[in-house]
Amino acid sequence: MPVTIYHNPRCSKSRQALAILTDGGANPEVVEYLNSPLDGASLVALRDKLGLETRAMMRTGEAIYKELNLKQETDDAKLVQAMAENPILMERPVVVSGSKALIARPPELAQAFL
Repeated sequence: MPVTIYHNPRCSKSRQALAILTDGGANPEVVEYLNSPLDGASLVALRDKLGLETRAMMRTGEAIYKELNLKQETDDAKLVQAMAENPILMERPVVVSGSKALIARPPELAQAFL
């Protein structure tokens, strides 16, 4: 089954997860989500595959998270919209294959896709 990794090449954890996949023989599709941001519908679909609440797939330590006062936001649609407009808010790396997805933190979790 094809594997996709939502990847930020500047992130060491994302690079490690990608290396685990490629060293393990996978040939993942690499989506640099900062260059090709996901739209709201794609983020909702990804969230549903992850089986998480929207906030759990967000990088809450990012400056933009604080600037937008997202800690106080309770409207899920607004959280999704914030991620679509500010892709740096999406946690990384995310690995997907079929109906299975996970945030590969720690990167060793990516081994589940080999």
